[in-house]
Amino acid sequence: MTLVVLGPATEDIIIKNGMKESKVGGATFFQAFVYEALNIDYLAIVNLSNLDIIDKFPDKNKVITLLKEDTHFFINEYPDEDNPDLRVQLSNFANIPIYVNDIKPILDKIDKIDAFVINPLNSYDFPKETIDYLKNFRVPIYLSIQGFLRKKDPLENDDGYNCILLDKNSDIQAIVNDISGIFLDENEFHIMFEDIDFSSCNVGEIIVTNGSKGSRIISNINDNEIIIEPVEQKYIVDSTGCGDTYMAAYISKKLEAKSSIEAGNFASLIASEKLSSDGPYKKI
Repeated sequence: MTLVVLGPATEDIIIKNGMKESKVGGATFFQAFVYEALNIDYLAIVNLSNLDIIDKFPDKNKVITLLKEDTHFFINEYPDEDNPDLRVQLSNFANIPIYVNDIKPILDKIDKIDAFVINPLNSYDFPKETIDYLKNFRVPIYLSIQGFLRKKDPLENDDGYNCILLDKNSDIQAIVNDISGIFLDENEFHIMFEDIDFSSCNVGEIIVTNGSKGSRIISNINDNEIIIEPVEQKYIVDSTGCGDTYMAAYISKKLEAKSSIEAGNFASLIASEKLSSDGPYKKI
């Protein structure tokens, strides 16, 4: 099973318990550790300018860099140590799109692609033309929707970074059409579908995460909703990247077992394990 995973890796500052720590982040980065631990054959295609980040991946030989003029930067603050679901984010909103011409020479050399995993961190990362190009491969596509909902607060902080607001862009419904599964949290779900009936979108599944409260899977194929209970974790060390970890585990199991229930329960377990240690997922 060969997964092609696309999207930026980031330079992050994590603020927790009054302490600041610099880390590498981004959905593609966190997911790579899950695929590596599960022995999934994957290729990560990453847009950035800071090549030092690639050394932090679990296997840099499985990473292809799209060298751009900037790198995504995020500040993730957790103001309540008793509530790991609460996070305040700022970003530099790097404008470093992945174009068709960036990835076509890479994808042309791959003999067989089983699925694409698309991880935008803002609405610049994947122009609609790039998404349409990937749809032409006629393989499952899984999409983290949050980047397409992120908007820049016009007020900058003293360092020139902006708070993240959430709203739909005009292309969002066309982007999600013909997608096998979209991943988003409960807040993003209500914004995405506040005036759109999700059954009108040609999406195989909508996977909605809700932090420590678990997740749910809405199937447009059989008009069914599955509730996935969270796996309790008593030792919460680091929740950054937990949703990305869940997504990678879900995709890996769904492609193998074809069962949404099995995939959801497996993803819940892997996400819970990730909570118990600092940084990306480590196999227990």
